[in-house]
This record gives sequence, structure tokens and C-alpha cells, in this order.
Amino acid sequence: MKNIIIENPERIDALVNKKRSLPANYIPEDLVAVDVLHKVEKPESKMLRREASGALTELFAAAEISGFEFWAVSGYRSYDRQVYLFNNYAKAHGEEEANRFSARPGQSEHQTGLTMDVSIKSLNYDLVEELGETPEGKWLADNAHKYGFIIRYPKGTEHITGYQYEPWHIRYLGKELAAKVFESKFTYDEFYEKENAV
Repeated sequence: MKNIIIENPERIDALVNKKRSLPANYIPEDLVAVDVLHKVEKPESKMLRREASGALTELFAAAEISGFEFWAVSGYRSYDRQVYLFNNYAKAHGEEEANRFSARPGQSEHQTGLTMDVSIKSLNYDLVEELGETPEGKWLADNAHKYGFIIRYPKGTEHITGYQYEPWHIRYLGKELAAKVFESKFTYDEFYEKENAV
């Protein structure tokens, strides 16, 4: 499979997937710690790019007004951290299986600083498909775009995105683009290809 190295990784609308990789040396310049409830293992996991961080704060505040409490679990992840994680998953599950739920280095949206994995207390802050069936998960799927985020790997799209359903993985695109993607009912992969077709 031909792999393209993304030339402008700092673009908010950059598409990162199994065909389009970030440069190994790419580190966003405007990473800041998110000012929301969080359960993270590593300090870098609290980080997002400044614009995405502000939007996440808005999203969490809106959820709270609706009676829901989200927690940030995993945000920015460096290329080197992804090397470590993918290699460990591949050893434990085999490379093919690992590639269904973990990105190869350079192919993780977390490296963009525009993605946060979120969870809730009743799920013990775990990243599990059950989130999508909870009131919180349904609210997130219906409202994330209003704050600039999309559910990046929707149910039933593994054959398109290359990844299993992840109701916890939200990707920042900005309000205007996120709304367009949401309304299109396409995955971001499909939407991007249609919009950028030559």
C-alpha cells in the first residue's frame, strides 16, 4: 500500500490514516495542557493543540449542562510513544490484529494534537465500545460537531477507516468542517477524498 507523507501536518483538516502518514519528526508547536477532568497515564496525554484544547473545554462544559460528565483519557501522543505502543500490541496480539485498533507510527491522529480519547466514570474511564450505548456516548455522537469534533471511527466503517469502532475517539476539525462531515454521514476519509478529488 502506497504511503503518502503529509506535507502540511499543521493543517487542522489534515487527513491522517493508513495511507497518509505524519512525518516522524512532527511535533505540534502549540500544545497546551487541557483544562478539563482527566485520567491520563503520561503528562503528554493531557496535551492538545491550543485551538482543540479550547474547543474540548467548551464541549465538556456543554455536556455538563446537559447532565453528562466526560473525562479526557488520551490526547497528544508522540511518534516515539506510538512506536512503543504499536510494538507492544503487535507482540501481544500479532501485527495484523494490532493494526485494527492501534495505529502504526506516523499514522496516529494522536500525533496531530487534535484528538482526544474520552470516557466516563461508570465505565471506569475505560476506552470501550459500550460508551456508544450510554446516554453520554449518544450525546457525544449527536453533539460533538457543534464544538468542532467528530467521532472519527464510526460503527460499521472498519472497511473504510481501517480501525474498529471507537466511540471514544474524537477528532477536532473546527466547527464548520466538523458540521459538514457530520451532516454528510460519511467518514472523514470518504469526505476528504470527495472534497479533494482531482
